[in-house]
Amino acid sequence: MTVKRMAGAVLATALLCTGAVACGGSDDDKKANGTGSGETQSRSQVTEVITAAYEKTAKAKSAKVEMTMTAPKSMGGGSGDMKMSGVMGWDPTVMDMTMSGSALTDGDPEAPEKIRMLWLDNVMYMDMGAVAAKDMDGKQWVKMDLNTIAEQVGDEKAAKQLTGGLDSMNQDPAQQLAMLLDSPNLKHAGPAKVDGVQTQRYKGRLSVKEMMESNKGLDEMLGKSEREELLKSIEKSGIKGYDTEVWVNEDDYPVRMDIDIKSPEGTMKTSQKFTEYGAAAKVTPPPAGKTFDLMDMFKELEGLGKPDADSGV
Repeated sequence: MTVKRMAGAVLATALLCTGAVACGGSDDDKKANGTGSGETQSRSQVTEVITAAYEKTAKAKSAKVEMTMTAPKSMGGGSGDMKMSGVMGWDPTVMDMTMSGSALTDGDPEAPEKIRMLWLDNVMYMDMGAVAAKDMDGKQWVKMDLNTIAEQVGDEKAAKQLTGGLDSMNQDPAQQLAMLLDSPNLKHAGPAKVDGVQTQRYKGRLSVKEMMESNKGLDEMLGKSEREELLKSIEKSGIKGYDTEVWVNEDDYPVRMDIDIKSPEGTMKTSQKFTEYGAAAKVTPPPAGKTFDLMDMFKELEGLGKPDADSGV
């Protein structure tokens, strides 16, 4: 059960860290925010605003974040609701976030209701709680170093894809704005208020192909044939595209980004709210004496599967 909890938590965290792209709110949200009123901007004005937002966000390199994600039950593992809050930095990736929600606890009564996740120097640390510590020599922090895992693979190409995937997991708001600029139907949707802050709302849609072409991180991970294979696989799953929506304040910072990814199983929704751009994102890893390395677990499991030389088994 401990292995199940850790694996589920790592996968859920990876999904949330990737952030994908952003989506539109419900019709009720749009009415409440006053969407549709005011002067509509031209395409050149929209591009100018989103470009300015991208430049300021990239320069800020950090912010406080509140994120929610909802996945349909029909999607199976990792479905349900997930919330994350804390500080996130980009270029380089740094995070100190707390996760909670039914996506962590459904199907496992012993799973912790909250998990704190730290990210520093391409290493993820997860506080699995006191219950899990009983099965990990009293250590409640789990360490997952994908660079080390890539080295253990022994395949240069596979290692490059794995570490490249780690780098591209940090879909920070600046990268999301850069991808949004590539949307052929990007448009201004009118003024709106987010938590009392006056903003301008913009939305666009990227097909799977357009998203992959905009995500430059894939260039380092996949060759042409592999990209084509991935594209076919995603399209075969029924995902048509990514609906993106962003609210930009008067200081040219995005204060909210949403994501809708529609598939035959339902719609995965992600919403991120950003405050205090430039907030200190300093992360200190937990003490080594309180940390359980996931690689050590893999080695132990591998050892359990080897024949016993003395017994002949």
